[in-house]
Order: sequence, then structure tokens, then C-alpha cells
Amino acid sequence: MDTSAYLKHHIRTVPDWPAPGVQFRDITPLLQDPKVFRVLIDTFVHRYMDPALRPDVVAGLDARGFIIGSVLAYELGVGFVPIRKKGKLPFTTVEETYELEYGSATVELHTDAVKAGDRVLLIDDLIATGGTMMAGMRLLEKLGAEVTEGAAIVDLPELGGSGKLREAGLKLFTLVDFEGH
Repeated sequence: MDTSAYLKHHIRTVPDWPAPGVQFRDITPLLQDPKVFRVLIDTFVHRYMDPALRPDVVAGLDARGFIIGSVLAYELGVGFVPIRKKGKLPFTTVEETYELEYGSATVELHTDAVKAGDRVLLIDDLIATGGTMMAGMRLLEKLGAEVTEGAAIVDLPELGGSGKLREAGLKLFTLVDFEGH
């Protein structure tokens, strides 16, 4: 089976959302169908069961990275760490601000979320401009962790995020590419 084509077939494209000209890549159909969801998770599990790629911790980016990341961490038998939007974590945090198309955003991580030297897999649903994943990587590195790879279901290469992340030294693994926005 061509896993990439199978998963791509189940991703819904919503035209002109949230703004005119944007083609929103909706992953919720991947989660709604139990067979498709299993194929999605198993694809990541099989990759990261490899001892050379196996993380000590999976870090998921707010919010869809939580869905995939927590299930993946469970299946791998490792811990899960949420990287949240500013103001959502109750304990001492470190934060990283990044630029959006119109403005900026900040993500946070508990200071005790990872230990120095932990091998961390950073995961989200989609890579567009790369800002969120870059901020997540910087947060983890502030705490001394090694981000071994960034993973996502979807890459939108024309928006340049995956290129920026690779230039910053982050190895990437994605399952589906979509041309255009």
C-alpha cells in the first residue's frame, strides 16, 4: 500500500478558509475513521521503533500535535510533553515567541518537561511556515534536550517552513506533501 497516497486521499481540503485563497488541509477525517487513524499512527510507530530513531520523549505542539504525539508516545512506551500556547501551563515555564504572517505568537514549556540530553521527537500535524516547530525546537534546546527529528503528517513545501527548519539543522519526516497553499 502507498501509505502517503492513502492518507492524502483522506485529508479534506477546505477552500478559502480561514481566508480567501487559502486551501485548508483538514486532518480530522484521518482521526475519525479508525482504520485510517491506525494506519497514520502505525506509520509513525514503525519509524520510531527503530533504535536509531527512538526518542526518550515525544513533544507535541498545541493542539493537533497533542493528538498524534500522545498516542505515539503511548505506543513507543515513552513520555509525552505538551508545548502549549502562552498562558495555558500552570507551572514554571520557558517561552519562545515567533512570527506569524500577521503578528506573533508565543509557546511555552514547563521547565521540568525534559532533562538535559533527552532525545526528543517534536511532532505536529502540519508544517506551513515552520514558525511553531522552530519555536518548539528552541524551547526544548533551552532545556538541554536534543531534538532528533521533527515530524508532521502534512508538509506545505511552497510556504517554505520545511526548508527553514532543515536549514536550522532539524531533520524532518512528513507523510504527505501538498503543493500550493
